[in-house]
Amino acid sequence: MTMGTRKNMKEKKKPDVNPALNGLDITINSFGEIQSTYDIDKINDFLDHHVNDKKLKNKEQSDDDENREKQD
Repeated sequence: MTMGTRKNMKEKKKPDVNPALNGLDITINSFGEIQSTYDIDKINDFLDHHVNDKKLKNKEQSDDDENREKQD
């Protein structure tokens, strides 16, 4: 196999994605811009529903701790 053949084999295989994101294809053009087949708002909505944000979780816990201290 030549180097070009290996590269073509890698490009043909598509990654496994959640069925809700079927058809998603993200590339980076020569200017470094991200290009996607999905609207960024749809991707953000999907992430909001399916991924827990660790930063928000820590903030919510600290807010709860502060509220408990105020009650005491």
